[in-house]
Amino acid sequence: MERLLQIIFNGLSQGSVYSLIALGLVVVYRGTGHLNFAQGEMALTGAYLTWQFDQWGIPLLIAALLAMVCGFALGAATEFFLVRPLGKKSPFAVFVATIALFLGLNSLDGAIWGGEAKPYPNFFPNDDDDFIRILGAEWRYERLGVFVVMLVLTGLFFLLFKKTKLGLAMRAVASNSESAKLVGIPTNLVLMTSWGLAAAVGALGGSLIASVNTNVNQLTMIVVFIAASAAATLGGFDSPGGAVLSGLFIGVLETGAADYFPDWIGQDLKILPAFVVIMAVLLFRPAGLWGSSRVERV
Repeated sequence: MERLLQIIFNGLSQGSVYSLIALGLVVVYRGTGHLNFAQGEMALTGAYLTWQFDQWGIPLLIAALLAMVCGFALGAATEFFLVRPLGKKSPFAVFVATIALFLGLNSLDGAIWGGEAKPYPNFFPNDDDDFIRILGAEWRYERLGVFVVMLVLTGLFFLLFKKTKLGLAMRAVASNSESAKLVGIPTNLVLMTSWGLAAAVGALGGSLIASVNTNVNQLTMIVVFIAASAAATLGGFDSPGGAVLSGLFIGVLETGAADYFPDWIGQDLKILPAFVVIMAVLLFRPAGLWGSSRVERV
């Protein structure tokens, strides 16, 4: 029982990291109808910026907030200069452009900050005795902190989409941008805001992930982004709550698989369940468990 609880706690901790990045994917899709394959590298850039601001002597929390502001600007600029002109020509062009942006940001980060790992400061207490014990299982304060941040962000985005005019406008633009224009919604501003919010959340998520890992390098977000994409796919790209729950589920799934099947999966192949989830959902329920299926009339 103690072992099972420890696996669940560790999985929820890891899954909360995936949920943060999945939230950014959902915000972009729900606000614009596009998939941002550069979300992970935007998060990585945010993590590097937080590290740089901290190196300049700025308090860590303020450094993270500044990184989020920079992330918002990066996301808004991406929509304005890249997604908007290409989206008018072909949705597939946006897909290709975000992959190119993924490669470009990763290379740019390496050119600016180098390829070696940077030691990263901790947002939460991280000493050997900084944990709480529940029924014999340990949950470290740093992991618990990330989990709480994820829950807070999920609640804020729920309020955004359900209770605010901006959230309603984002949903309207993603559903039918032409009709949204006819009713007076400033679609261009909504699209920029959606990409900016997603990149800001990604910057915070990347900073927290690097903090948990105690370092940041060019490969930090690769596996995390794959698992986050699986979470968004399983939960539904238009369901923030579904993406969060799915991220937690995938975290528990891969942690359990690595622990119970060390000879077959282990730590090296623990990302395998995420690939299986993506394939299964795309085959049997493309809209995800909580996503909305689109109906087109011809």
